[in-house]
Amino acid sequence: MSKFSLEQRNNGTTTVLYLKGFLDAHTAPQLETAIAEAIAEGNYRIVVNFRELEYISSAGLGVFMVFIEDVRAKGGDIKLTAMNQKVYTVFDLLGFPMLFDITEHEEEALAKFLP
Repeated sequence: MSKFSLEQRNNGTTTVLYLKGFLDAHTAPQLETAIAEAIAEGNYRIVVNFRELEYISSAGLGVFMVFIEDVRAKGGDIKLTAMNQKVYTVFDLLGFPMLFDITEHEEEALAKFLP
């Protein structure tokens, strides 16, 4: 079993998810559940912080694709931040920087939601 943990914080207007460890086919359902719960609660502004994520597989990447259209249709977005080079390379190889805002710092991602 892969080591993975997820912490969720909500500042009233934005949900921030902090990922740690290995996001793969075994752990992706935890992320999927967290995003689905945020959406169910009406939180369509989501920031995912990858600072402590060591590895992501295609199953982990797929979670973001499941939700992005629905979130954007409701006026929100999913912003990605604080990726290490190894994780960013996986996103980059699959063209995710063209689909998602990816920032270096969480504060930048949060600021993108400001009017």
